[in-house]
Amino acid sequence: MTVEIVQIAEQLARERGIKREVVIEAMETAIQAASRKKYGAHKNIHVKFEYKTGDFLINQLREVVSSDDDDAYEGEDTHIILDEALRLNPAAKVGDLIAERLPPIDFGRIAAQTAKQVIVQKVREAERNSVYLEYFDRQGQLINGLVKRVERNNVHVDLGRAAAFLPHEQQLPREHYRPGDRIRAYIFEVRDSPRGPQIILSRTDPRMVPRLFEMEVPEIYDGIVEIKAVARDPGFRSKIAVFSNDSHVDPVGACVGVRGSRVQGVVTELQGERIDIIEWSPDPAVFVCNALAPAEVAKVVVDEEEKAIKVIVGTDQLSLAIGRRGQNVRLASELTGWRIDIVTEQADQAVRAEEFEELTKNFVGWLDVDRDVATALVQEGFSALEEIAYVPLEELASIDGFDEEIAHELRNRARDRLMSLAMEKEAARMAARIDPKLSRLPGFPEGLEQQLADKGIATLDDLADLSTDEVMEIMGEKVTRDKAEKLILEARTAAGWFDGPGKMR
Repeated sequence: MTVEIVQIAEQLARERGIKREVVIEAMETAIQAASRKKYGAHKNIHVKFEYKTGDFLINQLREVVSSDDDDAYEGEDTHIILDEALRLNPAAKVGDLIAERLPPIDFGRIAAQTAKQVIVQKVREAERNSVYLEYFDRQGQLINGLVKRVERNNVHVDLGRAAAFLPHEQQLPREHYRPGDRIRAYIFEVRDSPRGPQIILSRTDPRMVPRLFEMEVPEIYDGIVEIKAVARDPGFRSKIAVFSNDSHVDPVGACVGVRGSRVQGVVTELQGERIDIIEWSPDPAVFVCNALAPAEVAKVVVDEEEKAIKVIVGTDQLSLAIGRRGQNVRLASELTGWRIDIVTEQADQAVRAEEFEELTKNFVGWLDVDRDVATALVQEGFSALEEIAYVPLEELASIDGFDEEIAHELRNRARDRLMSLAMEKEAARMAARIDPKLSRLPGFPEGLEQQLADKGIATLDDLADLSTDEVMEIMGEKVTRDKAEKLILEARTAAGWFDGPGKMR
């Protein structure tokens, strides 16, 4: 009997891809269900397979209760008095479970059918759980399958042990499948459901590209070359940033391969999708320039606070840098994580000339100097009164055409003008009755008190009550959405809107 049961269990386990112990457990559950039908469903029946004898041991479990505790005693089917229990087991005590052997049952037709149904159900559940765990651990990997059927452009894929689903939105443009076609896809998600595991595949996920390169490029598989970032427009174009941990290995060349053999394998799998392989750099300016390839960049201006980069290119490079429908710059921005603004050299020069002219006029008015002096200051890189007011005297005197006397006079005029502006601002604030706490808020844009006062915003509560869009509309280009949100939060905190951390009154 032992050999037969074990053989049956092993055969079922092999066929279903589950453990032998799971099949034995299913058999135990089936015999337990059949035993309850014979001995009574109210009895606490426990079945255990004994490997040594090959028998299924059927026991009735009863809880030991005190003879004085009438409330706990619910009948001899589930409970046993302590005096009786001691005759069966001298070590018994109240609360223990006493096991009494029941004779093996002779399976009738109904009992056998019940047992069979329980075994089938348990084995099916174990099989589903085994498949779920197997494919759950394989999320993020590539898998090969066979197209089973296509319904409304959604593809059902046979993976062997399981079935998978490739939704229409996860397919590449212009892809068409027929039953019997072989398919390679990325395991996007594995869900557990009452009907079994649902395996969702994708051929558009950006993470599919690195998995394909791992198969084609041994250096990536071995960890010598790393793929640092991926940006993808599925079916049309992808950009990957690669980095080599070995100075003797060219990361781009390793991915391209001899005459493009390695990258061509990936391109073919992705139905001709163009792939740009660029070298990753920790320097954001260099990285962005690489990411905009094949366009040539003339100059970049980095704004680390806003995480934005202005890229200046020649007129003949503008369309190449932007790409068709903005694809090249969009992918470069996704790849680098920086906002990229592209302008031509001519446009940049025009803007700079306009800024130069405006700054020159400002210095003429602020410092009461002639245009030549103002021009010299702007050419030396001065852009604010504070810079002139507090620059070391010798630095200012070193400007061509200036001496120590001129430098000293310019510094004094700049300081006088700053004092005058501060007094004007304070007078305007007092006239508008603006709460001084407003301008002391961290991140409050300088010089906007009057602008707020004109809109009827004079207190912390007034500012705290505004929405993000309202603040942006009032303050204009001086604040981004993030800064506006932070400013409102700071105003609410300073105004005492919160009882505790993050809790509104």
